[in-house]
Amino acid sequence: MAITNNPKLEYESGQAFQAFEQMNSTGDATVYEASFAPWSGRSGFEASVLPFGLATGGAITPGTSADEVDVAALTAYMPGTMAADSDGQASVASGTVSVTRAASDTHIVHSITVDASGTLVAVAGGEGTAFSETRDDSGGPPLIPVDSVEIGQVRLSSQGSAMVGSTEIFQVVGTHTERYDSPVWSEDPTAGEVIFATALPAIHAGDVPKQVHVRGYVPIFAELPSVSDFVPADESNSVNSTQIYGGTLGSVSTSLGQASFTYYGKDGITDAIIKQKGQRLWFRWYQDRNKAPFSLTQGIVGISRTYPAGDHVNIPVTVSAEQATEDFDG
Repeated sequence: MAITNNPKLEYESGQAFQAFEQMNSTGDATVYEASFAPWSGRSGFEASVLPFGLATGGAITPGTSADEVDVAALTAYMPGTMAADSDGQASVASGTVSVTRAASDTHIVHSITVDASGTLVAVAGGEGTAFSETRDDSGGPPLIPVDSVEIGQVRLSSQGSAMVGSTEIFQVVGTHTERYDSPVWSEDPTAGEVIFATALPAIHAGDVPKQVHVRGYVPIFAELPSVSDFVPADESNSVNSTQIYGGTLGSVSTSLGQASFTYYGKDGITDAIIKQKGQRLWFRWYQDRNKAPFSLTQGIVGISRTYPAGDHVNIPVTVSAEQATEDFDG
């Protein structure tokens, strides 16, 4: 039987900065992992997930001369490239991009891109006798460099030099335009993971998807002394029933409870945990400080102080979590 002997509760007393890094896919181009976890959620220290892609602007219109298109000023997220600033964003001025016609066949697709230096570049696909939607196929869009962002496509179907028509320009997000916020994603700060709603398309050289970068902070833990009665944020189930003719229909609903503990403070005013009221922090619990297993809980700190006459300052603390406490073997 387990007996809580020599336990320890730690709280997020500080944060250690982690610079932008490229996340690794688990293999399906849907889940991406960082090298650091968990991610702090304290205000001002949240993780910043930045997939490569267009952020603002970048409209493509026919140029004023044959075989040219104009590209409006734009910003794109491209962390780690020469064009990006410290926040991973590249700002690109408007410009004109030339495209070439097919020489031997009739159909050719150009991807209008921003390269690692922040330059607008047309990348030509292979020539064909008809358009293809398959990357790197004859008449299909090209695979673009891994450190570039696709702004749109120009699809030409004749050899003779001519003005580019508006119907030959395509900028459908997810098909012709690579936006940073598509597809949408969710984040698991405990595991340091990003989960995309759909797999990222493999449109870059080597049949790989766009890069996904993350920057953030990991918590620095310090022990909270004089603590008792820690309760993790666990899920509980309740049964609801509806009476019907000849029987009952049942349903189950799940609710997430608050984590909580009692802290016996020095004065209830200058104690470290009091200063964290309203902050979203991590808490790490060891049932035995001399053993490896531990639990992690992240939530917003709530304080309810009591000053009993002639007794210890009693501070019930709640941790309002958005997800259940997670357990680790160590």
